[in-house]
Amino acid sequence: MVLEATMICIDNSEWMRNGDYSPNRFQAQADAVNLICGSKTQSNPENTVGVLTMAGKGVRVLVTPTSDLGKILACMHGLETGGEMNLAAGIQVAQLALKHRQNKKQQQRIIVFAGGPVKYDKKVLEMIGRKLKKNSVALDVVNFGEEDDGKAEKLEALVAAVNNNDSSHVVHVPPGPSALSDVLISTPIFTGDGEGGSSFAAAAAAAGGVSGFEFGVDPNLDPELALALRVSMEEERARQEAAAKKAGEEAAKQESGEHSASQDATISENVITGTTEPENKTKDQMDDENALLQQALAMSMDDSSSAVATRDTEMSEAATDDPDLQLALQLSVQEGTKDQSNESDMNKLLADQSFVSSILASLPGVVRLSPSRIRMKMKHQKKRKRSDDASADIHCQDEDECCQRGL
Repeated sequence: MVLEATMICIDNSEWMRNGDYSPNRFQAQADAVNLICGSKTQSNPENTVGVLTMAGKGVRVLVTPTSDLGKILACMHGLETGGEMNLAAGIQVAQLALKHRQNKKQQQRIIVFAGGPVKYDKKVLEMIGRKLKKNSVALDVVNFGEEDDGKAEKLEALVAAVNNNDSSHVVHVPPGPSALSDVLISTPIFTGDGEGGSSFAAAAAAAGGVSGFEFGVDPNLDPELALALRVSMEEERARQEAAAKKAGEEAAKQESGEHSASQDATISENVITGTTEPENKTKDQMDDENALLQQALAMSMDDSSSAVATRDTEMSEAATDDPDLQLALQLSVQEGTKDQSNESDMNKLLADQSFVSSILASLPGVVRLSPSRIRMKMKHQKKRKRSDDASADIHCQDEDECCQRGL
């Protein structure tokens, strides 16, 4: 583990308001600073980290090198943005802060976030770099944001002037969907001395999905978690394969069902056509039978009439052949005519009113009524039917009196 004192130079210039890095340049820079501070303090308990700003009214030290991570993170809140970045002044102030560190055994390192344009010449930056190298100060530069003419060349010249045994690095982070901290996790700024870095950096790399291990977990550090993740992945893969197989079987069943349905439809059509033909045949047979029955009935009617005619002819022929039979027929015809004449004479006699009244008067116990009395009696009968009160009795008494008087 490297024992190190680090100063982080933050760019809070006006260009940090830009939103080409999610959510904006300053917030993306703050997230990366928090991860670097956590990585440095956890890689070695005696490491210290300090923070300063390079823009605004001037370079301002927010916190001197300390191992208190809460104090380091708290200083990032409430920072104001504005003005231009003063890179040379920021590097010089960071060098003075590291010079006054408490533990002189700590190696010195400066991390610079350059998001705005660099206004210094290349020669001035090279001179600052040689001074840092003389004082054994390592320098890491994160280039993001503005890409003016010669900015990348200036920063590379600065790092080249400071570099000693590959201890200094420059990282160019173009804008894109990836967060600034996710890009920096895999760089030497996090891994440190190139021996694998700290556990915090490894955990951050696993969380960011940039680790080279399966599922982002080193099986040497946590074999149980790696095994559990592998088992869960295999179970999920098996479940997906079973679901795909089931879906294929259902699709095959559906296709076979449609094929069988089409076959059933054709069979039903054939059955319908096959049943309609016998029905037509039966209908034709019934029509033929009806015609035959009608013909037989007609023939039977003709036979009966012919039989009656033949019987009559036979009777007439028999009468001509037999004289006794002919005489009997004549007598029966005469008796029928006599009966008809007697009935007609009787009807004539009954129609004669005087004859009927004379016969009725000659009968014993029959009282002959005059026409006036008959009319009175009919009148009293009508009144009796129409009325239900006591007047009906009075009329009846009158009727009896009238009847006694012989009216």
